[in-house]
Amino acid sequence: MNQEQLKALFDQQASNYNTQWTRMAPINDGLYFLLESVFAELPADARMLCVGAGTGRELLHLASRFPGWHFTAVEPSGPMLDVCRQSAEAASITSRCSFHEGYLDSLPEVPRFDAATSLLVSQFILDRDSRSAFFKEIAARLKPSGILANADLASDTSSEEYPLLLEVWQRVMSGANLSAEDLSRIMEAYAKDVAILPPTETATIIQAGGFATPVQFFQSGVIHAWFAKRNSESIC
Repeated sequence: MNQEQLKALFDQQASNYNTQWTRMAPINDGLYFLLESVFAELPADARMLCVGAGTGRELLHLASRFPGWHFTAVEPSGPMLDVCRQSAEAASITSRCSFHEGYLDSLPEVPRFDAATSLLVSQFILDRDSRSAFFKEIAARLKPSGILANADLASDTSSEEYPLLLEVWQRVMSGANLSAEDLSRIMEAYAKDVAILPPTETATIIQAGGFATPVQFFQSGVIHAWFAKRNSESIC
């Protein structure tokens, strides 16, 4: 699945995306809860870059916890970004938000950010060098020692345990208002359109993108999350 196909898929899902994945809220809430502590020492007026912001769920959560922060949401799907903007308006935080429709490489030059989030985004980049280049783009937008929080699907798909874990994960998703056809399509996508790698390999790709050794701080099912500081000397 190329970028345009992926964008079209999210365009179609935007209007009911949050409703469809309501069942996954306990997982998301756990991740967002830990994000608060990952970012706890950032300045009171920190500038946050949200890459692949989608409907803006992590943005809304962090904005509610850190009232002085400013957010830049980068999202290639216009309909998804529209939902993000509408949610920000409903939460009365638009004065603290900027919205960019497109990919990170098209974001105008702005002062560097204190931190960034990239949640369930890089897994769609199948080529490893391109995936590291994605993280290099993020690193270049961060201040020296800026913090990245990244989450992706990760597992050792060649292990004996993976089919058992995937079976459990499939049952988790089966209650997320998905038809049998939708669920089958997602499982097929996991096999060919999502780069599900062992967690150690994903961490290595992040590190190759200009970050210090990533620290895994969250796992739920096949979702893993890491935080890592930008190597201040790695990118000019």
